Amino acid sequence: MKLISLLGATGSIGTQTLDVIKEHPAEFKLVAMSVGNNIGLARKIIVDFQPELVSVKEKGDIEQLAIEFPRTKFTYGEEGLVEIAVYEKSEVLVNAVLGSVGLYPTLQAIESGKIIALANKETLVTAGHIIMDASKKHNIPLLPVDSEHSAIFQALQGNKMKNVEQLIITASGGSFRDRKRSELENVTVKEALSHPNWSMGAKITIDSATMMNKGLEVIEAHWLFDMPYDKINVLLHKESIIHSMVEFHDSSIIAQLGSPDMRVPIQFALSYPDRLPLSSSRRLNLAEVGLLHFQEMDFNRFRCLHFAIEAGKKGGTLPTVLNAANEVAVAAFLEGKVTFLQIEDLIEKALSAHQSISNPDLTIIQEVDKETRQYVQTLL
Repeated sequence: MKLISLLGATGSIGTQTLDVIKEHPAEFKLVAMSVGNNIGLARKIIVDFQPELVSVKEKGDIEQLAIEFPRTKFTYGEEGLVEIAVYEKSEVLVNAVLGSVGLYPTLQAIESGKIIALANKETLVTAGHIIMDASKKHNIPLLPVDSEHSAIFQALQGNKMKNVEQLIITASGGSFRDRKRSELENVTVKEALSHPNWSMGAKITIDSATMMNKGLEVIEAHWLFDMPYDKINVLLHKESIIHSMVEFHDSSIIAQLGSPDMRVPIQFALSYPDRLPLSSSRRLNLAEVGLLHFQEMDFNRFRCLHFAIEAGKKGGTLPTVLNAANEVAVAAFLEGKVTFLQIEDLIEKALSAHQSISNPDLTIIQEVDKETRQYVQTLL
């Protein structure tokens, strides 16, 4: 049995991770978790899974929860996230929180010897060099949870990286994939949140619509698989059946296919190197699908993808700026403060205003992150 700590238990990836744990009670046990503001759902999870340690966002939530669940220990805030990440009884940390808040707990978990199942994009986007150095130093595997990186990871099983020609990351195109830029001027939040294939949280769904999500995934793939950016390609694939591919020097391409269901890559990360049944997942019927479609990415149409790849290539603190500006801009859009296309404008202004710092340490990354958020707030 693998003992699991889960950061972001009430989010989209978190709840689907709990689905996997619940389906395999003899294989996995939740021993520690963090939650945000959804205390109602947190209560249900505590009842169902009985974790030993729970971190909440606000200190004020602890008192009542402690009365209701006297056998559970409670903590809070960013320090609480670290406590969950390094909890001595857990073996695996599933990092499913949103945002750069997931960076420091991941680093601490690596240093404490935990296996990392990573769904938090910002950890590698903002500090990939630090995380990968720590992973190698402590001999800790980083198991990808994102469907695209899991697909690449699965396609590489039994193969050697020296034989890889390129990584091909597929993209659904998001909510507005069939619209021209001129048709995006007045799109609503509700329209943006209507993803055609995947069930995800609000922030990631907006990132999918802008294609920033795919840009962040390119940066992640660069670090996870030690692959230069000119060897990572993005291909539009509307059906989301092929989750990504690896092309080898001999022109062979290995693809990982499946119905769009995040529980599949989550479970693979938890069960690796084994595979377990997943009875709740819909099996792929290729005869029913019939056709799969692919097309080249249009970087003029999806400017955020271009921003991300260029920031990744230039490196330094630019990916930190990219991520921080995007988080603030997306939050502003969800709150109705800016239009959909203004998300791109805010990110571009933040990148243009920044003087990149090469090989930043954790302190510099945190400072740049904070400064960028403050700068974008002034633009609002």
